[in-house]
Amino acid sequence: MKRIVIFLLLAIAVTSCKSTSTAVSKNSTKSESKKENRALVNNLIEKATDNIGVRYKAGGTTKSGFDCSGLVYTTFESENIQLPRSSFDQAKIGKVVPLNDAKKGDLIFFKTNKSRQINHVGLITEVNSDEIKFVHSSTSKGVIISSTKETYYKNSFEQVNRILP
Repeated sequence: MKRIVIFLLLAIAVTSCKSTSTAVSKNSTKSESKKENRALVNNLIEKATDNIGVRYKAGGTTKSGFDCSGLVYTTFESENIQLPRSSFDQAKIGKVVPLNDAKKGDLIFFKTNKSRQINHVGLITEVNSDEIKFVHSSTSKGVIISSTKETYYKNSFEQVNRILP
């Protein structure tokens, strides 16, 4: 009887240790996934910002010129992530999140020039408490980084979409 009790206690102890190690490996996987996502976001931002100074070109998706959705489309395509081609259609994918929950790597959408529908998109590069910076292709200046503090973008902001988990 004494041997059976000792055996059961050992079995419980071994099982407990085993379940603890499983929990550790789950946390490691979650941590690795966060690191991979952060690296992906940084790669996307780097790819997009490498195009700063490239001129605006309607329908453009190359270094010879980008439109806003072409820049976002090409940037995500570089990481094998397929997005729709237009800003209007890009705004339909992912999850819409509140402006104050925006993160680097999210897409930010606008209705510019009194448009009734979304017609402009940028990739968020930086989030501070009262400002969001984003890379995009503007018709007047080409690929640049702008801010939600700028009146034009503050007044035409429409939504933020999270494409990446």
